[in-house]
Amino acid sequence: MSRLKELPESELPRERLARHGTGALSNSELIAILLRVGTEGTNVLELADGLLRKYNNLTALARCPVAELSKIKGIGPAKAIQLAAAFALGNRLARETIANEPFDKPELIHQLLAGEMRALNTESLRVILLDTRFHLIRIEEISHGSAKETLAPLPEILKAVITGGASGFILIHNHPSGDPTPSQADRALTRRLAEAGQLLQLNFLDHIIFGAPSTATPGYFSFREAGIL
Repeated sequence: MSRLKELPESELPRERLARHGTGALSNSELIAILLRVGTEGTNVLELADGLLRKYNNLTALARCPVAELSKIKGIGPAKAIQLAAAFALGNRLARETIANEPFDKPELIHQLLAGEMRALNTESLRVILLDTRFHLIRIEEISHGSAKETLAPLPEILKAVITGGASGFILIHNHPSGDPTPSQADRALTRRLAEAGQLLQLNFLDHIIFGAPSTATPGYFSFREAGIL
């Protein structure tokens, strides 16, 4: 990689973004703009490229806690916080962009929440509260646990749905391992929720598990798509 001082001004990341937009820049160049400066012997482009090589991809980098990023030479607390804020804004923008569409398709929910859920190092169980037209009311976290499993208290889920004034709801959680295949506990919880939803006349639309995309899976498992709900 060329040293910054060897690049013409027109080829510097900030100038290229101003001239051509964000689409003309690589991930490393966009991260370099956030980091602003490098360290002695390492320019900011090299620092950004090193971050991506260390974590392999943006998903893994976004998952990295601020405390861990802060310990990397050339990053420190201030730059770590800037990176965390940028990833959070990206997730919120994605949510805001499609939040007014009906939440009746698993792929839409995946598009909205996959980045945020995959960035978590531990399991997080959340419920998406929907109105009568399946529009988003809000998303509530019910519980979070270890890297392997989280507690799934049925009464807490139903309480969040009822007190939130929701007509329908979708349960979501992540598998930090990257494999979205449901466990026996996931299947049992889904079955119990379906039974409770019928009893309370609540529309339990889906239970979606987030993992990592691969050649065998799009990165999520939908009980509705699988015909279980």
